Amino acid sequence: MTAPATDPATGTDEPSSRGALSQLIQDANDRGLSYQKMSELAVHTESGTKLSKPYLQRLVANPPASAPSPLQLKALANALRVSERRVKAAAAEQWLEYTATELAGYGDEVRIIVGHLAGMSEPELRRWRAMIEADERARREND
Repeated sequence: MTAPATDPATGTDEPSSRGALSQLIQDANDRGLSYQKMSELAVHTESGTKLSKPYLQRLVANPPASAPSPLQLKALANALRVSERRVKAAAAEQWLEYTATELAGYGDEVRIIVGHLAGMSEPELRRWRAMIEADERARREND
C-alpha cells in the first residue's frame, strides 16, 4: 500500500489531488527526467508500442477518462524505470479507485482473507482481530 503524496508546492502533508499514475510520472519529471526523454524510453519493444511526449504530458495535466492500455503501461514502466506492477497499481488506483497491496510470500488463501478484511469497517475489523487473537491464545494454552 502506498501513502498519499505530499504537495511539493506547499510543503504540506496534504495529499495531492493528482492521480497516482499521474503523480508517478510527475515525480520522475521532478527528479529531472524530461518528458522528451520519457517519450524516448517509453517503448514496449515486443509490440512496438510507444508513448509520445504530448501523451505523457496529458497523463499528468489532463488525464484521459480511461486508463492506458496494458502495453502502454509496460512502455511507461520502461520509461520510468520502475516495475510494471508499480505502474499498474498506480493506474488501478487512479482509474478504478483500487489500492493494491502487495503480499509477497503469502499464498492465495492469505491474499483472499486480507482482501476480504480490507473492505470491513473498523468495528468489524476489531471483532475479527479479537477472534484471531482468542484463537491464538487457545492454541498456546493447549500446546
